[in-house]
Amino acid sequence: MSAAPGTTVLKTAVATYAHTKALKDGSVTAPGVRLEQVEVSPIVAAFRRMVRTLEFDVSEMAITTYLTAKAHGKAFTALPVFVMRQFHHAPIVYNVKSGVKSPKDLEGKKVGVRAYTVTTGVWARGILATEYGVDLGKVTWVVVDEEHVQEYQKPANVEERPGANLGELLMKGELAAAIGVGAVDSPDVKPLIASPREAEAAWYRKTGIYPVNHTVVVKDSLLQSDPTLAPRLFGAFKDAKAVFLEQLSSGATLPADAQAIAQRRSVVGDDPLPYGVAKNRKALEAIIQFARDQKILPRVVTPEDMFPRRTLDLE
Repeated sequence: MSAAPGTTVLKTAVATYAHTKALKDGSVTAPGVRLEQVEVSPIVAAFRRMVRTLEFDVSEMAITTYLTAKAHGKAFTALPVFVMRQFHHAPIVYNVKSGVKSPKDLEGKKVGVRAYTVTTGVWARGILATEYGVDLGKVTWVVVDEEHVQEYQKPANVEERPGANLGELLMKGELAAAIGVGAVDSPDVKPLIASPREAEAAWYRKTGIYPVNHTVVVKDSLLQSDPTLAPRLFGAFKDAKAVFLEQLSSGATLPADAQAIAQRRSVVGDDPLPYGVAKNRKALEAIIQFARDQKILPRVVTPEDMFPRRTLDLE
């Protein structure tokens, strides 16, 4: 299908969520833009392709992949659009036979995570450090996948086990704990933080931090050639989200992933997917600080450094 004259066609890799569906099916558009959707499943595979080859014009990307990529000079910039977010107490699990009784007991032990810069890992480690006093430098972090940003150099306390299965290592007791391994079918594997959902809600009430997982990046060459592109794309993502928020308020039956987002409103308020810098400042400052503390970011950045200037006041 050819684009109308004067329309910019942008090769786009974004997952289909309840709040992006209207963009994906074309019922919501950005003025003068046609998004040529490329289906990548799981969407995490698109992050690596974007970082390494700039394959897409517009791509979803994990927030710490983005921070790491920018630190290494990759030629794209994020919009303050956060299409995936969740809390990160629940993904921390441990083997009850490991001698670990509390988060502090992770010191001196091996803890698995898919890759060191993976976003859930960064958030979970930050919570372990700031809320539970864990010295992250005294933990050996066992990773089984390569980092999206190949230039990134991991800290000395990271052990590589390429291709290993974290769930199996955890069940066998080779790992004391792991972050983000999904369901592990073993009676020995339990959540490290008791009543994690309640702990997440209490942490949010205490800190005001609602973690960001995924943002959306756009090639710098496109943003530089047309300064209006970033705000137009932001507006399209916001309009697509508005369709979803309308469904929420109507009481329509929702798919499982959308139900999980809807349930979060009891913790974070009516808009479970806030966009814009102002509403996300605490989360952005927290992930920057955690990435600095964990030797991922080599220098301080501010939330304003992360996004195009013309999007900083949008919400």
